[in-house]
Amino acid sequence: MARKQQFKRKKNTINGWLVLDKPYGITSNEALGKIKRIFSPQKVGHAGTLDPRASGLLPVAFGEATKTVPFVMDGRKVYRFEVTWGAETNTDDTEGEVIATSDVRPDTDAIRLVLPEFVGEIMQVPPKFSAIKVAGERAYDLARDGEEVELEARPIDMHRLDLVECPDVNRAIFEAECGKGTYVRALARDIGRRLGTRGHVTELRRLLVGPFGEEDLIELDEILQMAEAREEGEGVEGLVEEFVLPVREAMDELVEVIISEDDAAKIKKGMAVLLRGRDAPLNCETAFASHASIPVAIGSIEKGRFQPSRVFHL
Repeated sequence: MARKQQFKRKKNTINGWLVLDKPYGITSNEALGKIKRIFSPQKVGHAGTLDPRASGLLPVAFGEATKTVPFVMDGRKVYRFEVTWGAETNTDDTEGEVIATSDVRPDTDAIRLVLPEFVGEIMQVPPKFSAIKVAGERAYDLARDGEEVELEARPIDMHRLDLVECPDVNRAIFEAECGKGTYVRALARDIGRRLGTRGHVTELRRLLVGPFGEEDLIELDEILQMAEAREEGEGVEGLVEEFVLPVREAMDELVEVIISEDDAAKIKKGMAVLLRGRDAPLNCETAFASHASIPVAIGSIEKGRFQPSRVFHL
């Protein structure tokens, strides 16, 4: 009996960043799956998970951009979030069960008075329902199984924490600019306790991740509509041109060194090159080399020599 021939969908060579506005109600991986079905890229990943009950900025990396994901994930993040007073849940958001209540409702002055205590390098105990590993198991898996989870406080960087408004006595809206590893849910819990009440996150939206901000956001529905409007057999080139940003957008915070075509060829073979020019840096832990505005490699500089660690194929 003849075997049925299996046809694999052709994968597209795409390099760059798509800054997705993840809608409320789906996981980051579900959103990524929809993008994969539309673009069919050879390689894709995202920089920083958002909970299903959160919306906002989810950077999606295609192809060679995946090599720059760590620089995006390590960048600052901005969140706008609503805290509802009077109840604390075991997940610190609306998904969990109420474990403590309070009749206290802090006013605007009281809230603003305590916020400076949460700015700078502070210690934070992550939520019990988090992806942190405890003895090799995810904390949320242990918590769901009814086990008591004790997580240690960790240092985090809170660069800015502002009270945006108080729509009513039960709710307050904040905006936080923070570093890697910050849990907004834990922040809401701790602010509530400090104010002599209880609180949990009822809305959460991410506005910035590293170099990407609100001006870069693309709604998932917009991508889906444009994809559906394509003529039969039409490729993804138009979608890429419309929505995908260059790979180098993720490296704005890195030192850039401009190299010649000959040096670019050497670097692509893994060879170190001596940087020329009076302004060339002598030492740098992380930099990237480019030729004709196209990234060639990420690497380090020691005694004026650029040593590549990740080479781009662009």
